[in-house]
Amino acid sequence: MKGGTPPGKIRIVAGTCRGRRLKVPRRGEVRPTSERVREAVFDVLGPIGGLRVLDLFAGSGALGLEALSRGAAGCTFVERDRDVARTLRENVVLLGFLRESEVLVMPFRRAVERLQLRGQAFDLLFVDPPYTMLGEVEPALRPAVPALLASGGVVVIEGPPTLEIDMGLEVVFRRRYGNTVVTMVKEGTGRR
Repeated sequence: MKGGTPPGKIRIVAGTCRGRRLKVPRRGEVRPTSERVREAVFDVLGPIGGLRVLDLFAGSGALGLEALSRGAAGCTFVERDRDVARTLRENVVLLGFLRESEVLVMPFRRAVERLQLRGQAFDLLFVDPPYTMLGEVEPALRPAVPALLASGGVVVIEGPPTLEIDMGLEVVFRRRYGNTVVTMVKEGTGRR
């Protein structure tokens, strides 16, 4: 949704910040993950206490902030749009997750390269680009996922019903919620 969600309409679903409202940027290709979809995603994931999270295409930060609220150890947010990233930083501060958060303001490819150079690996990776970009994101991200994903890690992908994306990993969950399909993939037993 292009800036169609008015500010204050997205809330954290559960955890220490349950019910707290997030600011939503009015411009750009920001389509915050709905509360219903976030609740379903985290119900499937189960306990995430102590996990390291990467929220690519972070937008308002709804997914990563939900993870932090539910006990994740830290989250790296990636957002290319400076104005959107400003709102994301405001949300991080508003919820009190400054120490647990890093916001990288750059295109996802550059962020992925930087994270690989640092040798960072994540337990939970959110991939929720503008749907028009998903076709180009998957082939660009697929080779990097093995380095970005910690052993046993999970990738959560949001996309339109017309595309089935698996990043070359084992699909452990796929379900449609209105115009959104959530796919969860993880490394297969033979990869490491």
